[in-house]
Amino acid sequence: MTVDVSLPYDKEYVTQFSNGLQEPEWMRNLRLDALEKSETLQLPKPDKTNISKWNFTEFKHNVQGEVIDSLEDLPAEIQDFLDKEKEQQNLVIQRNHTVAYAAIDQELKDQGVIFTDMASALRDHSDLVQKYYMNDAVHVDEHRLTALHAALMNGGVFLYVPKNVQIEEPIQAIFWQEDPKASLINHILVVAEENSSVTYVENYISHNKEEKTSANNVTEVIAKDGAKVSFGAVDNFDSGTTVYMNRRGVAYRDSVIEWALGQMNEGDTVSENITHLIGDNSHSNAKTVAIGRGSQKQNFTANITHFGQGSDGYILQHGVMKDKASAIFNGIGKIEHGASKSNAEQESRVLMLSKDARGDANPILLIDEDDVTAGHAASVGRVDPVQLYYLMSRGISKFEAERLIIHGFLAPVVKQLPVEAVKRQLTQVIERKVY
Repeated sequence: MTVDVSLPYDKEYVTQFSNGLQEPEWMRNLRLDALEKSETLQLPKPDKTNISKWNFTEFKHNVQGEVIDSLEDLPAEIQDFLDKEKEQQNLVIQRNHTVAYAAIDQELKDQGVIFTDMASALRDHSDLVQKYYMNDAVHVDEHRLTALHAALMNGGVFLYVPKNVQIEEPIQAIFWQEDPKASLINHILVVAEENSSVTYVENYISHNKEEKTSANNVTEVIAKDGAKVSFGAVDNFDSGTTVYMNRRGVAYRDSVIEWALGQMNEGDTVSENITHLIGDNSHSNAKTVAIGRGSQKQNFTANITHFGQGSDGYILQHGVMKDKASAIFNGIGKIEHGASKSNAEQESRVLMLSKDARGDANPILLIDEDDVTAGHAASVGRVDPVQLYYLMSRGISKFEAERLIIHGFLAPVVKQLPVEAVKRQLTQVIERKVY
């Protein structure tokens, strides 16, 4: 038996919603086309995970939130994501489906940098958004969840970096699901033109243990020739939110896309992180840490596909499972025919802290070219007793020794997050989830 996946939102609703946001005609048509396709497309089928009974359609779609005049008006838990030692000049905070706060440095504006919420981007930069929106990285008709996303997108940001612009300070977005039934259907579009560079970091937070809702978020990162994009994220949806997270990247010649993802959700989660190395000498480094507890089910797929010659792809996945939680970690390195001199490397490791926890690490190499290098490693097991013994022999308690080992196990991703406050917040989340 499967759940009812019909939507409580029809063509009339979608049209009114789009008109209310003053969206361009192409966006309204895209929404309506996607809504129609969603009625016939199938749900995705992640490996070894049955999502047919998961909640993807019960939610509030258009929930307004209050605008704030100062960052000091934010609750402490949101302020924890901010680097208080620096002036917050490049920041968007989305509260439910309302932009509560937005700021961008005037110097970046003068260089042509655009950082704004998606609704404003569609009004003010329609042609530029249309050029990239669900064209290169993600397509509307991939499956039912991408179609639902396209039809009902209700938030997100647009970050555009012009040619040769180097942004030194991180750009940050915070997505705050304040209403327990509000669904975040965010679209994140990051475009870095030739020889530009940017670091973007985002945070998701909610508190809805009892109320049921869903999140259906899509990210597209486009790195043009010679560009570099560093993308960091901490996802921390509460147990009442069913999460579909789809992050895609397209890297052109001599470009770099780096991912550092902290997957700290409490509810059932499907997460895809897929990068296409289109250009010669392109590079991607995809790092993920995840923690599961309770009875939650999670499925993580990291996929780097090589098309360009001399392209490099590195996947690192570290997970910690406790209680009765289960997770699938798929690491896929694919080298297409013609992508000679490419290198695909991956590592997936899972720690299980209780006898009922389950973690599967599945490294997959798909090689269609001879002149390449590739390798993988995978392990699933408990805390290393030798490491534990060594630390305890130095006078450290078993509890503290295990804690240090777990933090060390997750450190390769945690230390990659570019904002110190976010790094600290992720460390605190890890503490809460594991102990």
